[in-house]
Amino acid sequence: MKKHQLRLSMLGITLTALLAIAGGGLVSVVHSEGKSAPGAEIKIDNFSFGPATVTVPAGSVVTWTNHDDVPHVVASEDKSFRSKALDTDDKFAFTFTKPGTYTYYCAIHPKMTAKVVVQ
Repeated sequence: MKKHQLRLSMLGITLTALLAIAGGGLVSVVHSEGKSAPGAEIKIDNFSFGPATVTVPAGSVVTWTNHDDVPHVVASEDKSFRSKALDTDDKFAFTFTKPGTYTYYCAIHPKMTAKVVVQ
């Protein structure tokens, strides 16, 4: 690949990442090879997280989408991540870099609980 093509490619990746962050969160991470990073989608619906448990490899992006008509806040028990209040159709994404089990809940509705297992 020529130098100017590589620079343009890197500029495009950087701009895409900045636009995704400015737009409210990262929904999908694309590597330079064009492959999506591993991840999981969690739906917030009917005052529950679904699926209640997801297992992903380290380095995965997990994305929560609120499908309820009321706001929810995704918050980990160990305080490693916390979303803003998510209105209907809002998304929150977090990259899990370390193996472990991450239990989380809705800070507005604490009986809503689930977990992410990172291998």
